[in-house]
Amino acid sequence: MSIDVNEAATSPGGSVRQRTLLMKTRGSRAYSSIERRITIQTVILCGGKGTRAYPHTETLPKPLLEVDGAPILGHVLRIYADQGFTSFILAAGYLVERIEDFARTLPLSWDVDVVDTGEETNTGGRVARCKSLVDGTFMVNYSDGLGDVDLDALVAFHDGHPGRATLTTVPLPSQYGTIDIDRDGRVSRFREKPRLAEHLINGGYFVFDRSVFDLWTGEDLEREVLPALGSAGELYAYRHLGFWQSMDTYKDALALTEIARAGAPWTRVGQAPSA
Repeated sequence: MSIDVNEAATSPGGSVRQRTLLMKTRGSRAYSSIERRITIQTVILCGGKGTRAYPHTETLPKPLLEVDGAPILGHVLRIYADQGFTSFILAAGYLVERIEDFARTLPLSWDVDVVDTGEETNTGGRVARCKSLVDGTFMVNYSDGLGDVDLDALVAFHDGHPGRATLTTVPLPSQYGTIDIDRDGRVSRFREKPRLAEHLINGGYFVFDRSVFDLWTGEDLEREVLPALGSAGELYAYRHLGFWQSMDTYKDALALTEIARAGAPWTRVGQAPSA
């Protein structure tokens, strides 16, 4: 289903959103895990132009670039669906019709809306333009990061703190190999593109309370919205220590394809610790 952002404000909502209103008590976070999965919607940001993957994104949105024969967007959606979260809002923009075509191939048992949030809209603006379609707690993802994130644990962490927003942090993956040396300058070890555990970055798996829109500031999620929430004391970080890798370039898509063919670690939730 495709929704124009100007029509969304008066949309009565789909079946999942109707069940949300019936099943939950506003202001309360005390639900069973099954109820949480049914009621929580996930906004997927898939409207950018993907300029770092050009020219492969000239006629194809970056979320539809393939990893092991399937769009990375499909892999991201499957991470959620395999854990029981099957209500999605695809916040599209650039080449929105291609996202709509892809959405028609998804399982009929999933609740999927495609929202045209505008070709030039920034990440924070895309989330804000989906405001009328979300209720209660909702999740957000960039559509280009694959990880074995335990979503039940992520939501439980969010439920357990007083803030309105949770982001998932992951160790910074170095694009270069590093060299360990001793005090005398002797080389002791080479490490090929290690994860730098002392440096944490935003992994793109978010949980928000709908009331976060009362504090939503700016159009850029990373440079405006999240820093403002942090300054207000409303942003908390869930630490994911398992597999995670993003796809920023076509080279990254090829690298993820190799990883997928060796076992797709993002499908093995719960086998690595988070803290």
